[in-house]
Amino acid sequence: MSAQLLPAAEPTSPVARRPRLLNRERAILEFNRRVLAQALREDVPLLERLRYVCIVSSNLDEFFEVRFADMLELARVPGSGVSMRDVADVAAEAHGLIDAQYAAFNDEVMPALQRERIVVLNHAQRDEAQRRWVDRFFQRQVRPLLVPVGLDPAHPFPQVANKSLNFIVKLGGRDAYGRDNSIAIVKVPRVLARVIRLPPEVVPAGEQVFVLLSSVIRAHLEELFPGRSVEAFSQFRVTRDSDLDVDEDDITNLRQALRSSLSTRHFGAAIRLEVVNTCPEELSEFLLQQFALPDAALYRVNGPVNLVRLNQLIDQADADPLRFAVYEPGWPAALPPMSAATAGGANLFERLRRGDVMLHHPFESFDPVVELLREAVRDPQVLAIRQTIYRTGAQSVLMDLLLEAARRGKEVMCVVELKARFDEEANINWAERLEAVGAQVVYGIVGLKTHAKLLLVTRRENGPRGPLLRRYAHLSTGNYNPKTARLYTDIGWLTADAELTADIDGIFQQLASLTRGKPPKQLLPAPNGMHQGMLALIARCTETARAGRAARIVLKLNALTDEPLIHALAEASQAGVEIDLIVRGACMLPPGVPGVTEGIRVRSIVGRFLEHTRILYFRWGKTADDEALYLSSADWMSRNMHRRIEVAWPVRDAALRQRVIDEGLMPYLLDAQDAWAQQPDGRYVRVGTTGASAQRALIARHGGRRALIAARVLPAAAR
Repeated sequence: MSAQLLPAAEPTSPVARRPRLLNRERAILEFNRRVLAQALREDVPLLERLRYVCIVSSNLDEFFEVRFADMLELARVPGSGVSMRDVADVAAEAHGLIDAQYAAFNDEVMPALQRERIVVLNHAQRDEAQRRWVDRFFQRQVRPLLVPVGLDPAHPFPQVANKSLNFIVKLGGRDAYGRDNSIAIVKVPRVLARVIRLPPEVVPAGEQVFVLLSSVIRAHLEELFPGRSVEAFSQFRVTRDSDLDVDEDDITNLRQALRSSLSTRHFGAAIRLEVVNTCPEELSEFLLQQFALPDAALYRVNGPVNLVRLNQLIDQADADPLRFAVYEPGWPAALPPMSAATAGGANLFERLRRGDVMLHHPFESFDPVVELLREAVRDPQVLAIRQTIYRTGAQSVLMDLLLEAARRGKEVMCVVELKARFDEEANINWAERLEAVGAQVVYGIVGLKTHAKLLLVTRRENGPRGPLLRRYAHLSTGNYNPKTARLYTDIGWLTADAELTADIDGIFQQLASLTRGKPPKQLLPAPNGMHQGMLALIARCTETARAGRAARIVLKLNALTDEPLIHALAEASQAGVEIDLIVRGACMLPPGVPGVTEGIRVRSIVGRFLEHTRILYFRWGKTADDEALYLSSADWMSRNMHRRIEVAWPVRDAALRQRVIDEGLMPYLLDAQDAWAQQPDGRYVRVGTTGASAQRALIARHGGRRALIAARVLPAAAR
């Protein structure tokens, strides 16, 4: 189905019952409960279980920095629909999750590591030789960087950076000037490693012993305050609102404005305060007052205040059997093999002229995307390269190739999204480097984030009537980042289809010139077209079911929070459409509500890889013309539909459409090991502990071993 043929009308029904939507913030916390459950699975390698504990901490940091901060701000606005009671309920959920996280860390993961002779020792557990080594380490590498601040009117409470490690200390006695000021703050520099491995000479044979920096400093606190006694102390860490506040309508240069704002990000409004559970109430109350936080913002934790830093232990441990087995994705069979003699030996342009190629990451290599760009850079017949940049990382072979293309005199245009949260600085740096070598750099559209993943190559070729310009393109559900392409599941699409590449060219033309182009023939772009197109496809299935014929919707998304789309799915369910939703993260649609969403099933897959593909399948009849399958960069969230530049593209080739179904939908509908079923109240129940695992099956399928996925068509239960 072409984009032009989609009706624009939004499905409405006076008799449709609308579901009561689930709370988005609680849905995000529920996802992190599923991640934490991975840390308790005995079939997951032990160091990977610790990594899941760390992932939960990282996710919660961002939750408080962004989502909870926004929720607090809305709660202060009359009529926003968010109350302080809502905030309190979400905070209570967060407290429960964090308590469960530390219980898993202390009661399950760390004792299991100790049984494997990987040990983290506190001061009391260290023997004399180990204490001497730690003391030398402290004196040489830590003490020179610490500057304690005693508080008095001339020494106000210091600026404490977002998520930094600090100590608050209550002192006895008098200071050097005879005064009895009793509170001091010790800020710990970020440059210091948080996990230190002890050398073999002070460790029992066969053991790997680590100490935490917080434990090292704690053991030497009194040395920082000579002549005074330490009466009480605690680690603490504050999480701050980290959204950059830039008014795009009131600035002349977005890059310069963002560059200026980055310096203040670490000192936004305080949102959460973490202290150890032994922190005296006197000290925690003092900190709450300093950061102007209510009691509910205080989180007492049974362990280090920043579990994210335990990733350093995972990296340093010599224990490969306690990690996931290394998986090296292979070169896709659909492409010509790489030549060992020449970097461009794959000859991708010739292959794409014969038809589209699907890349399923991380089960297949991301290298063909790099090779396509490398061929384009080195091929003298390639005249122009255009690419969107969202999260490519501080180091990127793709960006290096774009720089080289510009140096070689090719027309290079990059749409760099400067507002990609927490990647702003890297993207600003790339933008400046690209501009320095003559590339055309634009920053998208004011008020909209450019989230679409597009690469377009224009090449001069010989045609039957003489020279012509042919376009080649890559689209993806995920970022142009070779590192995350090994960790996230995504689908990439290589094509030379004339209509599809013309649509992509139109997107770039519009982003650069700000003029309205021709309506796309295949792409469904956001913010103009995608939302209406998805509603129209749901409506088509709904009307089919109302006429008494079978209709089917299967969606695989990262998040489902857009209210009109949720209500349209509920209406479709009430009409009799069978609906399966595979939603990794937040889903505000309550499934299985009698008379409202009882025909909708929602499941979430949490496994070794982060599920990131967006696949949209609709069927309203029995023939190949009665179904549509789209891949997309967008989740079904209001921000993606209305406040971002996104694309969805159709899979029109029957064999490739079947492959997307076989690899991107079927395994996940049949997963009985990594799947969680959502309940009407928003809670999740693990489907099972044995049986098929989608990710393991796909590893086997692409690794040359017998695949667990045999179906070539969606059976009745899936279609």
